[in-house]
Amino acid sequence: MTTAEAQDTIDWRPYARLLGISALIGIPVSLAAFAFLALLHELTHLVWDDLPAAWGMDTPPWWWPLPWLAVAGVVVGVAIRYLPGQGGHVPVHGLSMGPVPASHVPGILLAALAGLPLGVVLGPEAPLLGIGAALALILVRPWDAAFGDPARQVLSVAGSAAALSAIFGSPLVGAVFVVEAAALGGLAGAKLTRVVLPCLLTSGVGALVFTGMGSWTGLEIASLTLPGIDGPARPDLGDVLWTLPVAVLIAVGVRLVHRLGGVVARVAEPKPLRWAVIGALVVGVCAAAYGLTTGRSPEEVALSGQALLPTLASDPAAWGTGALVALLAFKGIAYAVSLGTLRGGPIFPAVLLGAAAGVAVSGLPGYGAVPALAAGMAAATAATLPFPVSSSVLVVMLLGPSAPAMAPIVLLAAVVGFVTEQYLLRPRREARERAAAAGG
Repeated sequence: MTTAEAQDTIDWRPYARLLGISALIGIPVSLAAFAFLALLHELTHLVWDDLPAAWGMDTPPWWWPLPWLAVAGVVVGVAIRYLPGQGGHVPVHGLSMGPVPASHVPGILLAALAGLPLGVVLGPEAPLLGIGAALALILVRPWDAAFGDPARQVLSVAGSAAALSAIFGSPLVGAVFVVEAAALGGLAGAKLTRVVLPCLLTSGVGALVFTGMGSWTGLEIASLTLPGIDGPARPDLGDVLWTLPVAVLIAVGVRLVHRLGGVVARVAEPKPLRWAVIGALVVGVCAAAYGLTTGRSPEEVALSGQALLPTLASDPAAWGTGALVALLAFKGIAYAVSLGTLRGGPIFPAVLLGAAAGVAVSGLPGYGAVPALAAGMAAATAATLPFPVSSSVLVVMLLGPSAPAMAPIVLLAAVVGFVTEQYLLRPRREARERAAAAGG
């Protein structure tokens, strides 16, 4: 055995101890994540359902998002400007995997609980990653001297996996997401195995805790799910042929949104409090404009899209072309601004925008609504993360009974979306940035 092989071999006795500790910390981390998501759900329901109903309104009026998002901008801006950790990482820079100091948790919680339920167009996955990683390290602090840095990093990633175990509708999605992030970060072989097993274990523990807490308390949590979709027995040739250009177009559209978010982030960096308020107000204006122009609820543009996705997928024929175009335009702008100025995760809105784009093009000759929906979600998610395996698993799990038939469409769209972003758009963008830097 070579020296490199020896260093890359797992010592199973201490590793078994690490697995046991991972399983134990998965329980309190999952309880904390459940409490966070339940509170998030209750606040969202209060603002967008209970209060309008108390005022005699069936749906929120067009102006409803404006005052709430003004409050969200101020509070999120304060968290970014004055609290350690700046309320979490900037969403347009992607999802951060790794240890999070305990001092960052108050800012992450404040930014998430003030922004997400009041209408910020981002999801809960980024705060959950931070909370899970930080809480895992807090829990093992009494035994910190017994762990080296590699073990602490594994435990923090396992904590993130436990926290993510329910928001994608299946613990498998969260585990695959964390593992793929670790693999793309450079881990391989036995080093990757050291991360994989604790993540799978804590995801399973987390799912059990979430299920038990949901049954015991009766509380609901925010998760990305779809109703049972009655799709075709198999994709037709037209579905396959249309998926290729549609996936490219959706990936390009998603990256344009992220590019706009990157520009906004660079502008906002010197004065985050001011720009958090401006960004939140822009989101409010987009939601209000959508409500005025379509007569539909402004809630469809505000928020992460988690609640709108089942409605869109269950009855795509109920959406006219004008409403879909307005949804894509206004929510796309609101999403871009949220990515650059506010705090949260990028996945939920990307899935919704991909689904809306898929439904919008499903009228093409020979292109079914369910294949178009599946392709849109897969391409948008793969271009956003960009983790093609996690994106494929997420969309397949969302499709439920239609998953076996639609899996080829999902895989094709995820690969095309990923390749479009990574090998067509990214090199050109980086070349332009290098040219601009050299000219400056």
